[in-house]
Amino acid sequence: MENSETHSGNKTKDCNKTKEQVTTPSLFKVLMHNDDYTTMEFVVEVLQDIFLKSATEAEKIMLTIHFQGVGYCGTFPHAIAETKASRARLKARKAGFPLRCTLEEA
Repeated sequence: MENSETHSGNKTKDCNKTKEQVTTPSLFKVLMHNDDYTTMEFVVEVLQDIFLKSATEAEKIMLTIHFQGVGYCGTFPHAIAETKASRARLKARKAGFPLRCTLEEA
């Protein structure tokens, strides 16, 4: 018998392949920084539109940014974190705000 058969009659192959290393991508925190120009309402809008935060969660993060100088927006694989930070900066520039978002390895 060339191929072994399972109990259901399906043919199976012998697998002598090496296992592929599956690594999880590095994660990065997106942080938003306080400044003297970007309005609180705009920060809440960015948190809801780009980081998909609820109104309540966005309000809490905005207050953290306002009072502590920096707030945590989320943790994502690098490409997603960079895209979200870039979208936030672009939206801010179009609205005339100097909003700053940075990445920090998680």
